[in-house]
Amino acid sequence: MDRRDFVRIGMAAGALAGTAGAASAVTPKPRPRAEADLLEAGVREQSAAMAAGTITSQALVQRYLARIAAIDKAGPRLNAVIETNPEVLKIAQELDRERAGGKLRGPLHGIPVLLKDNIATGDRMCTTAGSLALDGVRASRDAFVAARLRAAGAVIIGKTNLSEWANMRSTHSVSGWSARGGQTRNPYALDRNPSGSSSGSGAAIAASLATLAVGTETDGSIVSPASSCGIVGLKPTLGLVSRSGIIPIAHSQDTAGPMTRSVADAALMLAAMTGVDADDGVTKESQGKVADYAAALRLDGLRGKRIGVARNFFGGSTAIDAIVDQELALLQAQGAVLVDVTVPNTDKYGETEIEVLLHEFAPDLKAWLAAYAPHAPVKNMADVIAFNEKQAAREMPFFGQEHLIAAHAKRGLDAKVYRDALANNLRYAREEGIDQVLRAHRLDALVAPTGGVAWLTDYINGDHYGMSFSSPAAVAGYPHITVPAGQARGLPVGLSFVGTAWSEATLIGMAYVYEQASQRRRAPRFPATVNIQV
Repeated sequence: MDRRDFVRIGMAAGALAGTAGAASAVTPKPRPRAEADLLEAGVREQSAAMAAGTITSQALVQRYLARIAAIDKAGPRLNAVIETNPEVLKIAQELDRERAGGKLRGPLHGIPVLLKDNIATGDRMCTTAGSLALDGVRASRDAFVAARLRAAGAVIIGKTNLSEWANMRSTHSVSGWSARGGQTRNPYALDRNPSGSSSGSGAAIAASLATLAVGTETDGSIVSPASSCGIVGLKPTLGLVSRSGIIPIAHSQDTAGPMTRSVADAALMLAAMTGVDADDGVTKESQGKVADYAAALRLDGLRGKRIGVARNFFGGSTAIDAIVDQELALLQAQGAVLVDVTVPNTDKYGETEIEVLLHEFAPDLKAWLAAYAPHAPVKNMADVIAFNEKQAAREMPFFGQEHLIAAHAKRGLDAKVYRDALANNLRYAREEGIDQVLRAHRLDALVAPTGGVAWLTDYINGDHYGMSFSSPAAVAGYPHITVPAGQARGLPVGLSFVGTAWSEATLIGMAYVYEQASQRRRAPRFPATVNIQV
């Protein structure tokens, strides 16, 4: 049985100067600079406007709040933002004072950011994973990622809706739906799904409801909604970004990452999010491996790179394959050497991936509740299950909680079945998977379509995942970046770049050159539907 029958987690840029030689490879097009376009612009453009005094952080935040009210809560009613920060204008005003006094915290100073509602913030906002079991519960302190963003000067403007419990509640879940937040809609066709589980983050950035957003991924939950919503999504190497304070599924695959409208913004945001965290031991592995991601934004990032075209991740759609094949020619035009390859052993961890996730879910959730919400009315998985049963009319109107029940029944992290499954996953996803094909063909990265286009939201049958390139990097814990590659009948298509551990800078460099050469992103127009018959 296919892993997607079990897990519903994922799929179914101001230009910087490069070298003189690289400048001829691609001519970057400037992002909009007029004040009317400022909400669509990126970090560097908005920072320049604040430095020039043409706008303040407080005014920028006010404009985003107005856009949230007009587009998210009214008009198209995307329902991407689950909660706004009641203290955000005060925070922005203080950052404006710091700027006026000559103090800048970092490259994100005064920049509005949305966080997925499974990332703890020690403020007046709740942290709920979309569940009514945590409705009204405020975390006792910031997640490490939230604290890092604040230290870099980011303004946390609010929280985004998500697939409840990060799409790990039911085998028949509907992505983008949570009992607390309702259904998030895709800005490119309101009757279609934004994908999950970082649904709100994807839709919000596509619709320019903030400059930046944070998503989280276990398998596909950053890259799938990014692809479906026509934005950039970057899932980092496991350990590059701390997991502390993020409501978990599974520590062996969970990570947070940037969701942005440009590769440049993703690079700047990733730099602000990294750091060794004493509360998350795996981040120690990132020491000496964190790169200057902004420096990777060069115009020669594809020159001479050997890229494997993962042909076993084509075939899900002739329309998508045709779009991606066209984009592959663009990679070659920018100096890449393409080699058709097959990523090996991808059929050997479908069953064992879900085994690992289910074993880790209950103990990881119990630990998060104890550390970040000891005052919550639920203390463990059994409490959550009981709450959902009691509140079935509100919590389970469309689908059940099969995954929660299965996770509660598992035998813990000492069980042999769990340890064997984890070892199997790492073997076939890493050394006999991605690393094997990279070595065999002397490759710098792999490329493939990120996944299918957005499907119709369906409360009867659940999600309709098709071909997806998310699992190899997710199971391996390796980096993955998706970039808009065009549209099929008005629905966004993503192109993915995947590499070995700690290769973010290389992937960012490739993705940046491709983005600047292609310029495929188009802002959404919020149609009620799209006609795919013509």
